[in-house]
Amino acid sequence: MDLKLFGEVFLTLLVITDPPGMVPIFLALTGGRPAAERNRAAWQAVALALGVIVVFGVAGQTLLAYLHVELPALQAAGGLLLVLVALELLTGKADNPTQQSTTNIALVPLGTPLLAGPGAIVATMLFVQRADGFTDYVAIATAIAAVMIAVWLVLRFSGLIVKVLRPSGIEVLTRIAGLLLAAIAVQLIADGVAALVTAYARQA
Repeated sequence: MDLKLFGEVFLTLLVITDPPGMVPIFLALTGGRPAAERNRAAWQAVALALGVIVVFGVAGQTLLAYLHVELPALQAAGGLLLVLVALELLTGKADNPTQQSTTNIALVPLGTPLLAGPGAIVATMLFVQRADGFTDYVAIATAIAAVMIAVWLVLRFSGLIVKVLRPSGIEVLTRIAGLLLAAIAVQLIADGVAALVTAYARQA
């Protein structure tokens, strides 16, 4: 196995997924729920993210070409989805357990587009394109698995923070996470639109 490639893929995806940065958003969405539901949401989000990244790594270019979808459009769509979640956090709707289920939270927005977002998808597709031989594919696959394990560990033990913050602290954290998530969403949309405009300008 190419250890250099492994390290490159691992560090790149670890920075993109940003496990410490995920903690406030994860706690904002699941902090008021029992520990068992919170743990289940953690592994479901990681499992979905792993599946999405693997699928796009193997067949991403073919799938996007077949659907006539460009990567910037996918990025902007992910930003719009995050805007909706951010508004729920800011207005307090996410605090109402009748409005959403833990499974939905794990899949959207945690699994995608936060963990398996445009950045992680594009990076994986580029690494796969650069791969030369079976050992390179093994290094990429191992690095992706290692990143997902790291993310799961961070989310799994984020419950310790819940015990420290208590309900009032979680409520404050929810509003802060909503603001941060809104900023991330706006940046995703802006980058996606800018990339699309640049691409069409070059074609004109």
